[in-house]
Amino acid sequence: MTVEKNKFVEIHYTLKDDAGELIDSSTSGEPLGYVHGKNYLLPKLEELIEGKNPGDKFSVVLEPADGYGERNEKLVAKVPRENFDSSVEIEVGMAFQADTPMGPQIVKVIEVSDSEITVDGNHDLAGVRLHFDVEVVSVRDATEDELNGGCGGCNGCNGGSCNCEGDCGSGGCGGCGN
Repeated sequence: MTVEKNKFVEIHYTLKDDAGELIDSSTSGEPLGYVHGKNYLLPKLEELIEGKNPGDKFSVVLEPADGYGERNEKLVAKVPRENFDSSVEIEVGMAFQADTPMGPQIVKVIEVSDSEITVDGNHDLAGVRLHFDVEVVSVRDATEDELNGGCGGCNGCNGGSCNCEGDCGSGGCGGCGN
């Protein structure tokens, strides 16, 4: 069966940066499953998987514009410490949902001082060229549940590839478990 819209597809992938450093991989575990054509993967990657069959393998380099975009320094902001809950110890690496002029957005703490917290709204992979090795493992017709619910059964939302609309922690992401 060929990969096309509304098919449930399982892939194994390895993702590296320009230096060859491993960013993410599914090869030591379960393949990533998703419903094709529902925007669960990066659009350019999904486009390249279209028309492939189980057993097909390919490598591709995605420029930042086709990945998570270029870094935008306007998404880095210093926020007065008093804007944060004083009962929570704020540490570098913590993530929060913030209300921004563009709507709710996840921001990551990148610096902490006595008077302010610096947050970054850029995706961790913004500005990074993405080197993918992909193998199509299986293709089948998607079930009604997969077509209509959450992430359509994705396995793990792997690194944010899966654009969940539900709450992954409660299984609202089609059972992805993240």
